[in-house]
Amino acid sequence: MAFSFNGGGMGRGRSRGLTSLAEMNVVPLVDVVLVLLIIFMLTSSVMEFGLEVQVPKVKQVRETAQDLPVVTLTRDGEISLNEKPVNINSLGDTIKQRFNGATGAFVRADKNTTWDVLAQVVSALGQAHIEVKMVTRPVDTSERSSR
Repeated sequence: MAFSFNGGGMGRGRSRGLTSLAEMNVVPLVDVVLVLLIIFMLTSSVMEFGLEVQVPKVKQVRETAQDLPVVTLTRDGEISLNEKPVNINSLGDTIKQRFNGATGAFVRADKNTTWDVLAQVVSALGQAHIEVKMVTRPVDTSERSSR
């Protein structure tokens, strides 16, 4: 602690007294930073390996007789449009030529398809201003009753 003396008590200002020391206590700040560091270290290991995701099954809504564009992705990354092979670079133009006025396309992918191929197809359809609709597998009634 520091004491202030003014030449024997004479003069202006404080004659005797303690000056206030304004110091920030950094201990709580260090504690919070260390807790955040530990949380980050624990969650980063989970993100590094990834999490297994099971895509949900949905009820079948309705069937239609209209011929709609269906882009199919195989496990090997092969792309086809209504069972005919197609190049990803001309996917949007091909859909617009074969299906007049089509504003959307269904994307059906094998569950073991790599995400990179699926992302490229979705990106190509998005650049062509075609709405992407994902195809899922309908729930089997025998599966539903066994649960």
